[in-house]
Amino acid sequence: MLPEVGVPELLVIAAIALIVVGPKDLPILMRKIGRFVAHLRGMAAEFRASFDELARQSELEELRREVEAMRQAAQQPASAAADAVGLSQIKSEIETHLSSEAEPLPPSPGPPSPGPHAVGPLGESVSAEPAEPAPEAHP
Repeated sequence: MLPEVGVPELLVIAAIALIVVGPKDLPILMRKIGRFVAHLRGMAAEFRASFDELARQSELEELRREVEAMRQAAQQPASAAADAVGLSQIKSEIETHLSSEAEPLPPSPGPPSPGPHAVGPLGESVSAEPAEPAPEAHP
């Protein structure tokens, strides 16, 4: 598209510039051209950087959408399984029970007193009355 400028072409351009501008003003002209070219390069770099930033932002937005879609896809089977088991209902029951004032538990009864038909740990009959002493045998 653009014509290539080689060494012979540059020499011709330099000779014409020397004749037209003159040797006295040529260094000033070259400085101005150098600054102009540096300014153009800076503008091109800025344009390229802003274009790259836009590309990165669009890629990040696309990645965010993909991550959000993956999160939703991961939550759907978990919530479906929780609903199938009834975890949400159990959770709501626990929360309502915890939020309401819990009634104090009734006092637990002490150890059971042996009644007339109580059974001991080995299965023998135990009575609440003191046992009668065994008759003594006389020899």
